[in-house]
Amino acid sequence: MINTVKKSKRLALVQFISAIIITFFTLAPFIWLFISSISYRKDLTTVPLQIIPKEVTFQRYQDIFTNPANDMAYTFKVAMSNSLVVVFFVTVVALIVGSLASYAFARLRFRFKNQLMYLILFTYMLPPVVIVIPLYLFLSNMQLIDSKTALILLYLSMAIPFVIWVMQSYFSSVAKSFEDSAAIDGCNRLQTLWYIFLPIARPGIIATGILAFLIAWDEFFYAVIFTSTLNAKTISVAIAEFSGKNTIDYGMIATGGIIAALPPLLITFIFQKYIVQGMTAGGVKE
Repeated sequence: MINTVKKSKRLALVQFISAIIITFFTLAPFIWLFISSISYRKDLTTVPLQIIPKEVTFQRYQDIFTNPANDMAYTFKVAMSNSLVVVFFVTVVALIVGSLASYAFARLRFRFKNQLMYLILFTYMLPPVVIVIPLYLFLSNMQLIDSKTALILLYLSMAIPFVIWVMQSYFSSVAKSFEDSAAIDGCNRLQTLWYIFLPIARPGIIATGILAFLIAWDEFFYAVIFTSTLNAKTISVAIAEFSGKNTIDYGMIATGGIIAALPPLLITFIFQKYIVQGMTAGGVKE
């Protein structure tokens, strides 16, 4: 009995130490990012590097939101708004279209259903670099280069297959008795989806929506290829160009990274309950 208690205490101690180490290595880059964003340029370029700056400044944050004369700050603010617009439409449209399609794949019987699902998954897994040239030619002919519409369409080609792939498993797990009860009450397919499936699968829908949001928010390859001006440039491209076209400002790059990380962080924090539920349960199982 005593040996068992000692072993459990040792195991708990090992787990505690491991948790501290993992937490440190996970948060350390973000802590350093924040320190860099409030440090003066001279402190970021000194040798040896000062981990804790002698003086701090929040001027970069103020410039981004209130100083249009600062070109880097203005570029970041416009790119941030572009990203929010693009991601909003991508997330909403992907959830609407993906929910309808995933319900059809999960509950309806039709010819070539499995083949269509594999085809959808194939489009999701196809590397973007393989199709970037034909996409560029197509969008150029449609006069959509350097537009938010082009980014929305491109991101939907990634988000919708992902939503269909994830949501059809949630809809498949809903008990058929719910669907039969709705049919007895006179509900058609859309009413059954709206009143039965969506409420039951709400945690999964929210979790999938957040993941679709992150797919569009973090995308860089299409954004850097198909945008060239502030008309459609996204936040990821703007931050990358801080060390390209402009003089390298490590503090502004860090500030941009902090602000760019806030929307996904806030959304995840607000909907964390639904994320946990969505990852652990897919509805009522028969």
